[in-house]
Amino acid sequence: MRVLGVDPGLTRCGVGVVEGVAGRPLTMVGVGVVRTPVDAELGHRLVAIEQGIEAWLDEHRPEFVAVERVFSQHNVRTVMGTAQASAVAMLCAARRGIPVALHTPSEVKAAVTGTGRADKAQVGAMVTRLLRLDAPPKPADAADALALAICHIWRAPAQNRLQQAVAQHAAKATKGRPA
Repeated sequence: MRVLGVDPGLTRCGVGVVEGVAGRPLTMVGVGVVRTPVDAELGHRLVAIEQGIEAWLDEHRPEFVAVERVFSQHNVRTVMGTAQASAVAMLCAARRGIPVALHTPSEVKAAVTGTGRADKAQVGAMVTRLLRLDAPPKPADAADALALAICHIWRAPAQNRLQQAVAQHAAKATKGRPA
């Protein structure tokens, strides 16, 4: 399974590609950051993010895209920018028919560190260890993108089984009902 993780942001949008399957050693395929100028108009920044993500999709051909789920923060401007960058990533994937999964920051932290309250340094250290890297990816947005991809690889099999079970249960329930 090849997953592009996206840590959305208007100024720095972390991107990282990880390949592997749950229970086996994972491999980092690529990591980076799509940057936009702080003083550029919003529309131009979103286009730059789109172009950057499209380039990553072209180069790495992921089977899935994992995006950090936007969560409530006190700073509305930050939330809006994150949500806009997140939407661009989802749009790019959907346009190509690539499934998108959203993971909360606490889900990602728990997946890679064992606790949903881990700090950036702990996430970076575990990403470094799990992917057998020489040093943590910089900036933290890049490490977070890799953590998102790792989280998805590890969680996807269980999520797929759960979705199948729910679908089978719903199918059985509708078969027993009169038309």
